[in-house]
Amino acid sequence: MTQDALNGKTALITGGAKGIGRACCLRLAEAGAKIAVNFLTSDEAAHETARQVEQRGVQATAIQADVSSAEQVQQMVEQVESTLGPIDLLVNNAGIFDYLDHRQTTQQQWQRTLDYNLTSAYLVTWAVKEGMASRGFGRIVNIASIAGLRARPNSIAYAVSKAGMIALTKSLAEAIAADNIRVNAIAPGLIETDIIRDVDEVAKQKLIDATPMLRLGQPEEIADVTLFLLSEQSSFMTGQTIVASGGRVLLP
Repeated sequence: MTQDALNGKTALITGGAKGIGRACCLRLAEAGAKIAVNFLTSDEAAHETARQVEQRGVQATAIQADVSSAEQVQQMVEQVESTLGPIDLLVNNAGIFDYLDHRQTTQQQWQRTLDYNLTSAYLVTWAVKEGMASRGFGRIVNIASIAGLRARPNSIAYAVSKAGMIALTKSLAEAIAADNIRVNAIAPGLIETDIIRDVDEVAKQKLIDATPMLRLGQPEEIADVTLFLLSEQSSFMTGQTIVASGGRVLLP
């Protein structure tokens, strides 16, 4: 892939301060995209990500917004477009994870998880898709999880939210394909990020042992798949979910 595969494009990455989000910001910047780093609480990390993006020779801005709030999402999109230009590329990455069994899963925890993991993707996508359609170009990647493909008895709300993200990807992709907007998803396996810090070490090791490649994935590996799906190297792909799990989930 050429270094300028995304040259001149503007990318918005939600939850872009750390982990997979930061890796995506940096990888897309290396391909020439201007980067908007969305964050909620990680102010210092978001601005550090933006600084690293700028070191790669492209514009960057860090924008605080709660992506589960329609009002804040609209304000964020307006700010990105006034600073960097129309949004061409969107990575819906923001999310939360709780390792809880069904007895600990309250309605409050359920709703919070769906709001941050699924409703957020709806709100941000709906805030940018009409602009993409009017310009006849848009590329969207939703960061789902293999939790949306297999039973997860100790993270039920999370699994449901990610299954919803996969369904959103399929249905929206078909709905807006004629507008030259492609929508795809990635279902990562266990990735070495802060989001798994609360997972019990014994349980984590069992997951690693159940992974044919016998290791955790790295954020940069998901960022590489994200770049592929946003670039024209995947020009005949939409509505797809790409599993990047070290072989732990194999789709037909």
